[in-house]
Amino acid sequence: MPAFIEVRGLTKSYRRGDQTIPVLAGISFDIEQGEFLALMGPSGSGKSTLLNCLAGIDRVDQGSILVAGADITQLSETGLARWRSLNVGFIFQFYNLIPVLTALENVELPLLLTNLPRRERREHATLAIEAVGLSERMDHYPAQLSGGQQQRVAIARAIVTDPEILVADEPTGDLDRVSAGEILNLLALLNQDMGKTIIMVTHDPRAAQKAQVFRELDKGELSSVSHSARP
Repeated sequence: MPAFIEVRGLTKSYRRGDQTIPVLAGISFDIEQGEFLALMGPSGSGKSTLLNCLAGIDRVDQGSILVAGADITQLSETGLARWRSLNVGFIFQFYNLIPVLTALENVELPLLLTNLPRRERREHATLAIEAVGLSERMDHYPAQLSGGQQQRVAIARAIVTDPEILVADEPTGDLDRVSAGEILNLLALLNQDMGKTIIMVTHDPRAAQKAQVFRELDKGELSSVSHSARP
C-alpha cells in the first residue's frame, strides 16, 4: 500500500535580488495516514517552507507531493485552494483570530466558504469548540481569552471542516510551559482519537516528544526517521 503522503524529489528555492537561495534540496519521504510528525531543525533550515509545500500554500520548483494518490503540485491555483479548504486545517504560532468576532464566530469562519446553512454552521462550530474544551468561552472575544485559550479556538477553527490533515507551525511558540503542554496534549488527542494526520514544525524537543515520528531538517536535507517514545 502506498503511503498517505508521498514526497519525491522536492526542491524549493527563493530569489533574493540576483541571488537564488536554495531551501529544500531534493527531499523524499513518506507520511502515513494518522501519523503525528514533528519537523525540527535550526532557524532557516526550511521547516516552514516544507510545511507550506505539504499544505499546498507554496509551489515547489521540482518534485511531487502525492496525497492519497493525487499530485497536488499539478493542481491549478483554483484547484489547490479547493483542495486546501477540504483537506487541510491550519494552526499558527500567533492564532490569527479576528478580534471583533467571538470565539464561536472565529471557529465558524471556514464554514462560510461552504454551502451549509447558518444553523448547521453554528452546530459544527459549537461541536468544534466543545472538542477543545472551551464550551463555556464560546461567546468571549479573543482579548478576553488567555494565550492557551486563543490557541484552542484556533485549533477548533482548524478542525471545524473535519480535514484529514492538520499542519501546525510552532503552535506552542507563544505560550508558557503549562499552556504549551495543554495544547500538545490536545493535538495528541486529535491524532489518537480522531485519526488526524498532523505535521508540526517545532523548535522544542519537549513538543516533538508528543509526536509519533520526528525528523530533523538541516541545510535543506531531511534526516532519517526517528520514533518518539510518546507517553
